[in-house]
Amino acid sequence: MDNFTSKEKNLDKLIDKLSNLSSSYSQSDYDIEKIKTEKNQLQIEKKEMETKYGNLLKEHKYLKNKIFKLQEEMNKKQIKQVEFDQEINQLNKETEELVEEIEKWQT
Repeated sequence: MDNFTSKEKNLDKLIDKLSNLSSSYSQSDYDIEKIKTEKNQLQIEKKEMETKYGNLLKEHKYLKNKIFKLQEEMNKKQIKQVEFDQEINQLNKETEELVEEIEKWQT
């Protein structure tokens, strides 16, 4: 983020400097056009980078929410597993007690 911000600031400074250049310098029309072309290219690249950065932020937020939901789902499944294990243990205990009762009646 800091790297992106510093690059953006540098690009803005460069664009400002290019905008402030006047034709009073002894530069040829070719150099002026070249500088304008470079300026336009830098502005296009800046917009593309901002768009990509925005898309990355959206994707990051989406994935972060998805991970959060998956963690919640895993927690719920773990709770259900513990409850299921407790019920199984209780049923096993009741079954053992019933078997003992049956054995008592048979003897």
